[in-house]
Formats: sequence, C-alpha cells, structure tokens
Amino acid sequence: MRSLRQWLSYQQGTHTSPIDLSLERVREVAMRLGVLEWDCPIALVAGTNGKGSTATTLAALLLALERRVGLFTSPHLLHYNERIRIDGAAVDDATLTGAFERIESARAAVTLTFFEYSLLGALLAFRAADIDTMVLEVGLGGRLDATNILDADVALLCSVGLDHREWLGETLEQIGAEKAGIFRAGQQVVLGTADLPTSVWQRLTELRCHTWTAEREFRWSIEGEGFNSEPWHYRGADCVLSGLPAPTLLGTIQYRNAATAITALQLLGLADSCQRERVARGLRTVRLPGRFQIVPGEIEWVLDVAHNEPAAQVLAHALAARPAAGQTFAVVGLLADKDAPAIARLLDGCIDHWVLSGIDDEPRGLSAAALAARLPPLRSAVELASGVASACARARERARPGDRIVVFGSFHVVGPALSWLGLY
Repeated sequence: MRSLRQWLSYQQGTHTSPIDLSLERVREVAMRLGVLEWDCPIALVAGTNGKGSTATTLAALLLALERRVGLFTSPHLLHYNERIRIDGAAVDDATLTGAFERIESARAAVTLTFFEYSLLGALLAFRAADIDTMVLEVGLGGRLDATNILDADVALLCSVGLDHREWLGETLEQIGAEKAGIFRAGQQVVLGTADLPTSVWQRLTELRCHTWTAEREFRWSIEGEGFNSEPWHYRGADCVLSGLPAPTLLGTIQYRNAATAITALQLLGLADSCQRERVARGLRTVRLPGRFQIVPGEIEWVLDVAHNEPAAQVLAHALAARPAAGQTFAVVGLLADKDAPAIARLLDGCIDHWVLSGIDDEPRGLSAAALAARLPPLRSAVELASGVASACARARERARPGDRIVVFGSFHVVGPALSWLGLY
C-alpha cells in the first residue's frame, strides 16, 4: 500500500495537465463512488480573496452549534492533511490513503488532477465520519471547478478580482461569470461585497437567486479602531447580534468575512444560529495561519498569503493601519502567473527593504532572479535569496529591534517561513 507521500507524488502525474477545469471526469468518478447521493447541507464558498477565511469561520460557527462539520480548503501551508478537516481536526494519513485506494479503484481509465483527487478524498472522508454539514472552498474560479459537481444549499461569493487570468479570463466580467457559475436556480446566495462585475448580477437575476449582499441585506459595525477591536455588532434581516468578540483573524477585512459567514449560517436554517453565545464561541475558535498572522517580539513578523493584486491592496492597508516603530522588511516569493509589478507597486510604499525568495517546490514558482526581472523600479533596496529559509535568515540578520518583517506572496512562502520560525 502506498504511503500518503507516495500517493501525492503519484497524483501529480495521472492527468495530462495539473489544472484542467472541467466537471465530466470528476463527476463520473464521484457517481461511481456514490458521494453525490447524500442529503447533507452544503455551503460552497468562492471568491478571488477571502474565501479561505470565510469558509473556516463558517465551519467554526457550525461547530459551535454542535454540528458535525466537514471543511475542505486549498491549498495547504505545510501538510496536505490541512485541506480536509472533520470537526476542526485535520484527517489522518490512514483516512486519506484509504480514500485514495477507493478512488483509484473507481476511476478505472478516467484520469484525475491533483485537486480532483483531493475533493473526492474529502467527500469520502466526510461520508465515513457521518458529518452533517459540509463547507467547501472553491479551488479555482467556480463554473468548472471540481467542487461545482455538488449543488450547494448556500453559495457564497466573497470577492471578484484579477487573478488566474490564464484560466478565468482577462477581465473582471469574464472572471465574475466564471465565479457566478456556482449559483443555482432559486438558491440562497451571500455576497461578501456589492462591488462585483455586471456578469455576477446578471447571473443572479437570470437564476432568480435569493441574494444577501454585504452592507445591504446584512451589515456590521465596529467599536474602536477596527483593528482587532471588540465588541462589534451584526445585523441581518432576522438576526441582530450585539457585543460580538473580534475575529481572531486580524485586519478589518475579517469583520466583513465574519459577517458574511454569519449570514450564511442563518441561511442554513439551523437552530440557535442567532444565539449570541454560540456565535461568539464560534468566532473565538477560528484558527487559520498565514492570514495577517502577527508573531510579536523585539522584531515583529507578519505573515500573510496575499498573492494577487486585490490581496496586496488589503495587506498594504493593514500594514498602514498598524505602522512599525522602525523599518519594514519584506520576504516575498511569487508564482509565475501572478502580477508581480502590480503587487510590488501596491506594497512599495510600506516596504523599506525587499528580500526576494525563489520558490523551488512548485513547478510554477519563480526564482528570485526571475522575480527581480519582473519588478518595476522600487524606492527601496532589493536583494535575492535562493529560498524561503535563506530569505528569512537574511531579513532577520538585517532587522533591528523595533523593525518588522513581512512575509507574503504565496502559500509556498508563508508555510516554509512558519516552519523556519518554529511555529508550524
């Protein structure tokens, strides 16, 4: 029997392309496995940014309501098992290898991508654990993402921005249309923002969805400065929650994500979903490394998986809202399909010294030299490092008490940095 490591290596090469946006193959194997014939409430979370935080928050809220919850997210920071969680805990290797054995037997001549194996493995693990609510994060886009083989009871769209243009389109309208592909006729839909392209609104109208939009059908207000302040207040159509604890994930954007998750919780129609004590308990238990994660000390570390233009803008605002006493160093690495010039321009005003890291563990990763060649002229010094550990060490050597080091650009950078810091 293959080990988990062997399975993951094997799955990288069973299909002709690592990304193949289509539903026919994965749906066929899912039907053979019987994982589509399951009466279980499902929330499907899409968006350019915010979907991981929102999905994780919704799962925590459901756990506080004493539901058995299966959470599927991607990618992972360090350990593949992070992608599939049951009642908050990552599944073990034996569960995954057993699921992959079943998938391999069922697929026969049908080839699957790495992500499609992941989704089917999650569904098998959830079924074996007899979970009663699923929260699934869309991997890429929506319309042709493997998660879209399931009909969700509630669909969430957190945001639409420019990313993954090679697969989703060059314009916001095209990307919005792909993400709106998760919607179903008459479905309950939660929108994390009203700032969405026309293609999304058109699809909602065509399908006559019941739409709940941030700052329209649901709102929130924050006391204090709004950066990890408490209390805060939520107001929906049939639910008012006052004096809620601040999200454990930092940054003002997390209040929006939390309010979006609370709205989805209401729409799932579960008992006690508007009980303040249970909602507050859920909010206090949210854990998601690498989302404006602050590691305090004489030299402060900030780790954020921001890897596209909209996320870089949010990170820039968060850094400006919480200025450092001294200088700010950046450790950054990017994949080849990211808009490096736009990301750098947005953050250049916040960074005093750049350390570029190569990404060697991912075929799409850029070397430090290749990343440097893509950057526009920057106001600050730039130096190159071969990998994340080397980049973190160089930044740490140059930093002085009162300075901070911001690590961002990719899961493939933040995960190894957390490991280098001994935190993960």
